[in-house]
Amino acid sequence: MPGMWWVVGATVVVGLVAAYLIWTAGRVERLQARAQLAARALDAHLLRRAAAAAVLAERRYGVELYAAARIALDAQPEEREAAENDLTRQLRAVELDPTDPDCEAVIAASRRLALARQVHTDLVRDARTARSRRLVRLFRMGRRHTWPRYFDIDDPTLTTPATDVTAR
Repeated sequence: MPGMWWVVGATVVVGLVAAYLIWTAGRVERLQARAQLAARALDAHLLRRAAAAAVLAERRYGVELYAAARIALDAQPEEREAAENDLTRQLRAVELDPTDPDCEAVIAASRRLALARQVHTDLVRDARTARSRRLVRLFRMGRRHTWPRYFDIDDPTLTTPATDVTAR
């Protein structure tokens, strides 16, 4: 009978290890999926801001802002960060009136973009941390997905004379 307890103990340990590995693989998958969803949401917010900026530029601010907005709308994935940073610089160069509906649309889109960027950054960090653990790498738990990438842009939040604290 002493050999039987050893077998039962080994079976319990193997079962616990298997349960932990399954739980870890599920966590990696969930984090990866959430990071991908956040990337899609970030992309949607980038497009909304660029479209709002293009409308604003057509109505009020001219060629440079319109060109930056169009470039951001048409940018390929490898050019996207630079195009979005240029659009942010162009938007900061113009004085936005928060009472104007077109300006308000750009300001609101920029705020939502800042939030989407923060959520995306947090989820990418979490997914990368989970995928970089030794056990996850050893069992190649994240191999079905590409390595999550940060989207490195300047803070897209715009200040207006009414919201700029230093102007008061």
